[in-house]
Amino acid sequence: MESLLIGVVTALWLGILTSVSPCPLATNIAAISFIGKRVGRTRQVLLSGLLYAVGRAVAYLALGILVTASVLSIPQVSNFLQRYMNKLLGPILILIGMFLLELVAVNLPGIAVSARMQDRAEKGGVWGAGLLGIIFALSFCPISAALFFGSLIPLSVRCNSKILLPSLYGIGTGLPVIFFAVLIAISAQSVGKAFNKLTSVELWARRITGAVFICVGIYLSLRFIFGII
Repeated sequence: MESLLIGVVTALWLGILTSVSPCPLATNIAAISFIGKRVGRTRQVLLSGLLYAVGRAVAYLALGILVTASVLSIPQVSNFLQRYMNKLLGPILILIGMFLLELVAVNLPGIAVSARMQDRAEKGGVWGAGLLGIIFALSFCPISAALFFGSLIPLSVRCNSKILLPSLYGIGTGLPVIFFAVLIAISAQSVGKAFNKLTSVELWARRITGAVFICVGIYLSLRFIFGII
């Protein structure tokens, strides 16, 4: 139970951290721009923000279920992970932590979202915000790919959570958009100031998370690999 609770909090935090990282933040800015076109119609602004967050959550939920279920459905892989996951998780967290601290650099190919797809989403009206959420969620960049595949998926496998943790991760990635949708509904001038503050907060949040990941990874490695603790 305690392990699952830690997994729940971690999954939600990873989602929030993903959403305010530079690359995903750019897609969220595009979503805010889309939502901002409805300034003056408070209900539609809030509904668009909510649908965008739901779209992200659905995309990550579907992908999380697919990847986690595929891994656990293969007996050899499932048995291997159940036996060695604690030993693997330590080095994985250390590597992800070093990546977040920019101690190592990994160039992963990103998935670009075409202007044509964005135009289609915009023509969908309020419901197009949900489509944007799905499209942008699947537009992985190095940081979001590392957090999702390198942190969330191993965590979901370890907690045997195919639905809950990916859902919380997706909700976390959509929370900032809901927050900014509320700001737009109240005062559009507040958005720019909030984005500037969020950028500086993201840097420290990423560094703190990276340091915590390394510390936890070292602890798990010492305990399950070397048997020291």
